[in-house]
Amino acid sequence: MPADYFREAFAELEATHDVEYREVEDAPNFAPRLPSELKIREYLGTPAQVAGWMDEVEVLALHGAAVTERVLQVSPRLQLVCCARGGPVNVDIDALTDRGLPLVHTPGKNAEAVADLTLGFLVMLARGLPRAQEFLLQGNTLENNWAGAQFIGNDLRGRTLGVVGYGQVGRRVTSRALAFGMVIVVYDPYVAAHGEGIRQVTRLQELLACADFVSLHARASATNQHLIDRDALQAMQRGACLVNTAREALVDEEALDAALASGWVGGAALDVFEPSGHRLLRHENVVLTPHIGGATRDTLFRGAEMIASEITRFAAGEPLRNVVHKTGAAR
Repeated sequence: MPADYFREAFAELEATHDVEYREVEDAPNFAPRLPSELKIREYLGTPAQVAGWMDEVEVLALHGAAVTERVLQVSPRLQLVCCARGGPVNVDIDALTDRGLPLVHTPGKNAEAVADLTLGFLVMLARGLPRAQEFLLQGNTLENNWAGAQFIGNDLRGRTLGVVGYGQVGRRVTSRALAFGMVIVVYDPYVAAHGEGIRQVTRLQELLACADFVSLHARASATNQHLIDRDALQAMQRGACLVNTAREALVDEEALDAALASGWVGGAALDVFEPSGHRLLRHENVVLTPHIGGATRDTLFRGAEMIASEITRFAAGEPLRNVVHKTGAAR
């Protein structure tokens, strides 16, 4: 996330606060050794880079920079840390907790983008676009209009979409799918789903048995590892399709590979997958993208805007909205 996104979102803050912008540099040879460094992941640069800018800093706003004990101990004036990510895995939350410092994050900032991609996946699978594109990549052309019959697909209207997880993304996917005329079945043991055209079930198997498309939007946890395993795939209707724009840990990809090979699963579109997941591309009805669900300029700016709003509230002595506890849950 380039600093320009913060600069645009922080324009009003600059009128009343001294704001400095920095860009961390990639450090591919950095090897974490200290206990605090070993607690973080998915970061750019090194803690030393950030620590070098921390003198007298009162509020630290960042995206992917590394924040460790070394960073936090530089400025005695530090009062707030802001991370423009849904999951601030690049921040040592324990170190912040020990100092009693609040950490805010930006849950849901990418929800619109991920929901858009999900609907794109549904259209691609319904219309068989992966196979149609492969036809062209092999140098083929249609001799006449009738030859196109081999690529006849389905409308989304009237098809049943099973939404697993009714959080920020799941709700947006539902509203978009309803606009396409789809019938919605939701499974979420923690959140109630209401509305015309929406039916909530209490068991995942109920959803799997009736859905033409199953779309995953659940958080990964210790209890839902391989939520979609061999048994779950067999519980789906023959020819139903699977979409995963959530977390790779939710799907047993070996079982999915076998279900695709047998023809039981009619197609799959994954934005998240294990390194070995590339093998799924051997199937003509599979779409893979390299975790780009939230990769839009709007997502980045929205994250910066959310941070700017939190800083404004903090400066005014108002309650912060998205505070991360040590457990990583939002308040």
